[in-house]
Amino acid sequence: MTTSSTVAPTSTDPGFLDALRPLLPELSVGALLGFATALAVKAVGRFVLIIVGLLFIALQLLSYFDIVTINWLHLQSVAEPALKQGSEQGAAWFQRVLLANLPFAGAFTAGFLLGLRIRI
Repeated sequence: MTTSSTVAPTSTDPGFLDALRPLLPELSVGALLGFATALAVKAVGRFVLIIVGLLFIALQLLSYFDIVTINWLHLQSVAEPALKQGSEQGAAWFQRVLLANLPFAGAFTAGFLLGLRIRI
């Protein structure tokens, strides 16, 4: 007959919570800042989208009444290189920021996603 023996953790064995304890202040601050940032992004994002939408409607109205003529193809050719370059540089910067301080970034991301999902 075989018996399985379990070894009870002793006080000298570091547990998961003991290993996590030094990171708790950083994790909690990261989560709170992520949550607050998400709420701010939602509020500012709504405002910016409303302004952009109103500007687009105003341009369309001015174009409809033949007050202005918009060359959309030229506008696209002018804006596209700048937008492409900005997105490539922004992605590299965002990756550097996230990998610089991983526990804080993880908590920040979790708080940010929670803040985006909450309805206030």
